[in-house]
Amino acid sequence: MEWFEINTIEKIDSPSLVLYADRAKENINQLLKMVDGRVDQLRPHVKTNKIAEVCQLMMDKGITSYKCATIAEAEMLGLLKTPDVLIAHQLMGPKLNRLVALIKTFPATKFSCLIDNLTTAQSISKLLTAEGLSINVYMDVNIGMNRSGIITDQAIALFTSCATLSNIKVIGLHCYDGHIRETDIHKRNAQADEIFENAATLRKKLESIADHQLEVIVAGSCSFSAHIKRKDIQVSPGTFVFWDWGYKNLFPDLPFEFAALVVTRIISIIDAHSVCTDLGHKAVAAENPMPRVHFLNAPLAEPNSQSEEHLVVKVPDASIYQVGDVWYGVPVHICPTVALYDTALVVENNQVVDQWEVVARRRKITI
Repeated sequence: MEWFEINTIEKIDSPSLVLYADRAKENINQLLKMVDGRVDQLRPHVKTNKIAEVCQLMMDKGITSYKCATIAEAEMLGLLKTPDVLIAHQLMGPKLNRLVALIKTFPATKFSCLIDNLTTAQSISKLLTAEGLSINVYMDVNIGMNRSGIITDQAIALFTSCATLSNIKVIGLHCYDGHIRETDIHKRNAQADEIFENAATLRKKLESIADHQLEVIVAGSCSFSAHIKRKDIQVSPGTFVFWDWGYKNLFPDLPFEFAALVVTRIISIIDAHSVCTDLGHKAVAAENPMPRVHFLNAPLAEPNSQSEEHLVVKVPDASIYQVGDVWYGVPVHICPTVALYDTALVVENNQVVDQWEVVARRRKITI
């Protein structure tokens, strides 16, 4: 059998999310090899997997620092008693009250968050002071992503203002360079070097007025390999644990393999060159243009239209297929695909051995 085939596939409903545990473990091992075992340099982002058991696989390898995007993901890590969790998002409104609840509920976990403006910093300071709590924060710096983060020219003023606030301390810089998507490794490294030089210059300026050294967190799955030889930083890849078609083709130099697939069935033969499967918008990430998924056991199949419950696929010869045939698909973007499923089937040696809850796909677990 091929590595992805499941020997009891007739018992598995579709669409389903399927995880190949041994391949996920090997992806974690490959990451550790890339950093020569220096786990303190790693802060994986859990937004990709959203599964407590997958996070535990990384913790079992000695990785103690993590990044997340939502309060639910932070709670999942708190339930695992993860030592160090950065909520890499701008928290405002009721989320600040939920942050307080996290800190109180999970004392074994050191939570931190991002700021990129004084209003947010003041709101955090006011609430935590009233609660008798304190928190470390990272200044989110816009180094080209143009999504959130303060521009470097304004960072010193914000840092100085934050120093006057109670119960909040800026301990480092968060510099996400997800806009670097260069396939050529030499060009990618050059872009990362230029960005890091800006971050390093800012850190030096801030440390000249601070009473402590500043940490720096850089990179995600796209560019982390360009930063791993640097000293005194952390990198935050996330997609590596499952990998997907998009990153596999953008970054062929990276050593990761597909560890999460979607299972779908042909539900209708439309004509001589078209079939329909049950892999709709609700079953695979739909933000990218077609094709949004590639089929390992039907490599010539080309998805060309999609609705909520259906995916229409062009094939060279529809007569070789039957209604009920199973296809194993690699999503172009695995992160939002995982978030579409309540559970994931765990496969080892072509056998379903477990089922893991995608617990942090929820907007709220308990907090």
